[in-house]
Amino acid sequence: MVLRRSFINSPDYIQSLDRGLQVLRAFNRERPRCTLSDIAAQIGLSRAVARRSLLTLQHLGYVAAQGRQFFLTPRVLELGYSYLSSLDLTELAHEAMEQLSHRVGESCSMAVLDGSDIVYVARVAVRRLMSVALGVGARLPAFAASMGRVLLADKSDSELGAWLRENTFRPMTAHTIYKPRALRAEILKVRREGYAFVSQELELGLCSIAVPIRSATGVAVCGLNVSMRYSNDVRSVALKKMLPALQEARHAIERAVGRNGWQPLAIARSAYG
Repeated sequence: MVLRRSFINSPDYIQSLDRGLQVLRAFNRERPRCTLSDIAAQIGLSRAVARRSLLTLQHLGYVAAQGRQFFLTPRVLELGYSYLSSLDLTELAHEAMEQLSHRVGESCSMAVLDGSDIVYVARVAVRRLMSVALGVGARLPAFAASMGRVLLADKSDSELGAWLRENTFRPMTAHTIYKPRALRAEILKVRREGYAFVSQELELGLCSIAVPIRSATGVAVCGLNVSMRYSNDVRSVALKKMLPALQEARHAIERAVGRNGWQPLAIARSAYG
């Protein structure tokens, strides 16, 4: 503690950074949502200081607000992706994902919903299919991604309607479903069928199929997908070969999460569930 106080008094210490991190740490499993007064009292700061930190974090996308309550967004996971990838927590999913990838001979990924995007939280790559490199922390537009659609399908009708109104969509290829009415119909279809198949909507030649991974309460906390190259029979292959393997991997991950309580998943869905 003496060393810490010594550093605090040094010119290298950045007080605003310390305070911002204190604000982030004020949220936890017992306090997933806090008011400004709650946070100020929890970390011993004035309301004015806590407010500036909260508004800055909100501007940067790490915190969101609903009424008087603030809560973390999935973007906070970006701060610890490298660390999380080295922990046994990610191994809960990686074991099943590696088995899935080996079984189907294709890359598989896991992502959470963050506003208008999905954020990759785990990936097992067999070969590179997209022109952009995908890894933990990568972001893709949710409306055109299979994992995005299975997560959007878990929203209520009113939540989905609000999401469609709040975001703008542009076609990424000639196959992209992007007009709000058609997109809503496609997402409702995903809700009925329990999976999302996307063919060449993100990038020409790329297809994927995804299923939701649910918490013990039945909420979709992340999406799990398998990607593949386009072919004339790709949809048939996806439904007959990839989907059963995906569903088996999903059940394995849900059982593992249920036994071990994978907290990053709970944190990841706190903003846009």
